[in-house]
Amino acid sequence: MKPTLFAAAAAALFSAMTPAAFAGPIEKACMASDRGGDRSLCGCIQQAADMTLSGGDQRRAAKFFKDPEAAHATWVSQSASDDAFWERYKSFGQTAEAYCAG
Repeated sequence: MKPTLFAAAAAALFSAMTPAAFAGPIEKACMASDRGGDRSLCGCIQQAADMTLSGGDQRRAAKFFKDPEAAHATWVSQSASDDAFWERYKSFGQTAEAYCAG
């Protein structure tokens, strides 16, 4: 009986921790932003990020939630690496819009 009780308690604890424990950088930034706070929407946006952006790209894009000027600087940059990132970021935005709208 004790192992069953322990397993049930562990499962309850794990399920309570799962949303925050496994939130990606985009979801965390979305939840912390002025316009965020909707867990289902932020989770959906994170799923779109998982489909379209690498981990490094996600961490870079997450910074845009706090610092929109960083997004603008990347957009106007003449650097080839910034241009490549921006194309991936635009793809993420289009995916998130199509996937999460509605």
